[in-house]
Formats: sequence, C-alpha cells, structure tokens
Amino acid sequence: MNGMKNLLVKLSRDEDGAALVEYGLLVALIAVGCVAALTLLGGNLKTMFTNVAAKIPTT
Repeated sequence: MNGMKNLLVKLSRDEDGAALVEYGLLVALIAVGCVAALTLLGGNLKTMFTNVAAKIPTT
C-alpha cells in the first residue's frame, strides 16, 4: 500500500505531462487560427495570386 501512495505522490508532482498537454493545446489553437484566417482570406488570396500570375511574362 505504501508503494501505491509513493507512486501517486510522484505522479502528482510530475509536471512533464501537463507541459506536453499545454503545448498540444497551443498547437491546436494556432492551427485553428490558421484555418480561420485562410478561410476568411482565401478568396482575396486567390484573386491576388491570379493577378500576379497574369502579370508575369511567359516565354
């Protein structure tokens, strides 16, 4: 029983897993922001790149 108590105390003090979860949440939030930005600006970006491509001379 004492070994189980020591294991629980050790796990409660271990913060590596919490840091990993925080980094995962941060990456997920950044990904959601990128998707939202591309969704909102997608049409404008397509138009801009189409205009730039049309102005590039081809040989």
